[in-house]
Amino acid sequence: MVQYTPKTTPPQCPTRMYPAAVRHARPSNVLVMGAGNFGSCLADHLGDAGHAVRMWSRKASFAPHFNRVHHNPDYLKDHHFSRNIQAVGPDLPDAQMLKEMDVLLFAIPTQCVRDTLTKLRPSLNEEEPPLLIFVNKGIEIGTQALTLEIIADTLGPKLAQLATFISGPSFAVEVVRRQPTSVSVASLSSVEAQKASDLFHQPWFRCYTGTDPVGLELAGAMKNIYAIAAGMAEGLGFDNNTRSSLITRGLAEMTRIGVCYGANPLTFLGLAGVGDLFLTCSSSASRNYTVGYRMGKGESLETIMGTIGSTAEGVATAKGMKQIIDDLGVDAPIATGIYAALYEGKDIHQAVRDLMSRPASHEISLPQKAAGPVHELMHKLGLDASHQF
Repeated sequence: MVQYTPKTTPPQCPTRMYPAAVRHARPSNVLVMGAGNFGSCLADHLGDAGHAVRMWSRKASFAPHFNRVHHNPDYLKDHHFSRNIQAVGPDLPDAQMLKEMDVLLFAIPTQCVRDTLTKLRPSLNEEEPPLLIFVNKGIEIGTQALTLEIIADTLGPKLAQLATFISGPSFAVEVVRRQPTSVSVASLSSVEAQKASDLFHQPWFRCYTGTDPVGLELAGAMKNIYAIAAGMAEGLGFDNNTRSSLITRGLAEMTRIGVCYGANPLTFLGLAGVGDLFLTCSSSASRNYTVGYRMGKGESLETIMGTIGSTAEGVATAKGMKQIIDDLGVDAPIATGIYAALYEGKDIHQAVRDLMSRPASHEISLPQKAAGPVHELMHKLGLDASHQF
């Protein structure tokens, strides 16, 4: 197995740059669905702020171990978690537990969201719902659905309109060290977005609200594809010129796809867009970057996925995004090239040659806003089909 070795050693940072969290005057009961890297760090963040947090894991041995030692045996292993967190599972939370929750935060892979929400739906009170927050990044295989659409399908349009989404450059290990971090919080409801922002906001964790969850979701999903491309480039031996080009042209592709889909182009210039894109394309801590790097070194995708030890959403997202790109008829040579390398066995060196042999073209251009998918999604949510973000 090829191990990624960074070219420079980053300076050591204090475990916590700030001595204490700002305690909320009105603590909330929060249920975090998922005890992976990001779910764990957000549970810790909220626990430090004084909220009563329950963290669910489907792993049978997780809750007894965590509640005894307050360490996650699989992620952020060296971190001692807040005592305000109680682990639960492996059974899904029952109606009584959900009734007690003010906040439900979903930090599970996108491919698991539909099944989980379907099972939880009978226990949720639609008239007095908790604050719903989703931090997964990806597109559902087969349906090409964003999480917003999955919520509409499973929980109904009313709850989908209230759902909030958090995205941005936020590696878990840096969040638990309280290194300055900023994220985007988006919802069709500005009221719910503000609630989520207020819940998370701390001196080292800034939240910026918006009303374009579609653009935020698309950006969060697509940046993982370009992180695979950036990793491949380094695995092949290319340096900074190449990475810079990939990030910049990747942003152009993301924006074109987003505009055709119906998102606001400005969303891709924010934290969920260029911010997260830059982070995942330039750090060995990115799982998607690591997948690309190892492929660039000659490993097969099957070997990598069997040994990487965690979810690399970009691999699945590349498949769903290819269908969206084809349906929209948008030009996205990097994303389609990554799809070909992942699923069609295309030689990576040939993919690079094909990409660089394309005719010279105008650098900055946005297509006319097609917005077909957004029109259909807004109709499903019971909103005006001409909704603009």
